[in-house]
Amino acid sequence: MGRKVTGVAPPRPPRIRHDPTNTRDTVHMSIWYGAHVADESELRLCGDLAGKRVIELGLAAAAGSITPNSVTAAMAGAKAMALDPDPQAIAAVRAAAELAEVKVECHRGDLADLGFATSASVDLVVASHTLAGVDDLPRVLRQVHRVLKPGAPFVVAMRHPVAAMFGGTDHTATAAYGALSTTFTELYMSFERSNFRLDVVHELNDQRVREPLCPAVLVVRARKQGD
Repeated sequence: MGRKVTGVAPPRPPRIRHDPTNTRDTVHMSIWYGAHVADESELRLCGDLAGKRVIELGLAAAAGSITPNSVTAAMAGAKAMALDPDPQAIAAVRAAAELAEVKVECHRGDLADLGFATSASVDLVVASHTLAGVDDLPRVLRQVHRVLKPGAPFVVAMRHPVAAMFGGTDHTATAAYGALSTTFTELYMSFERSNFRLDVVHELNDQRVREPLCPAVLVVRARKQGD
């Protein structure tokens, strides 16, 4: 039986430093698309982020234990920016960036308030579970289109519109399709009208469920068309 040592504090774990030039430094370096579903390490929608200008549009993950996507992008070597109307979410991103020893340029405002980015200057925009409550989605899409470079991607993750129909675990629908979320048709047409072209669609299952009734998360990648 070992001796009990008193009066000596346990050593503090070292802070992890993330070197974007080290390709083996992959701790917490996947863009998050939702709880218990595949992430960027599997889907590969965003590409190499080193040296890229990346905006995280809304901060759904900032309040939990998940590393915010803007911090993940900065850890991968991106010039990362984050936009959200909630000051607590912005504070959480700043704290996460400080802990990871990276820089994220934070802006507080509505998701269409992209005036901090000049036209055609951004390589990637990611909105993970943040567009559901947007009152004017076309306005947001127009602003995202403005700041993206031609051909650059806008990656969106949202609760699957079919999953939104089911409120419990008994496989009984409690809401009509589209009553609680944007339908796929509405999302597709909004992108088309804003001069985006969808080139990838993923319907992600909850990885905890062996035979899911329906997908849990819808992820799409849309590319800017035109100038």
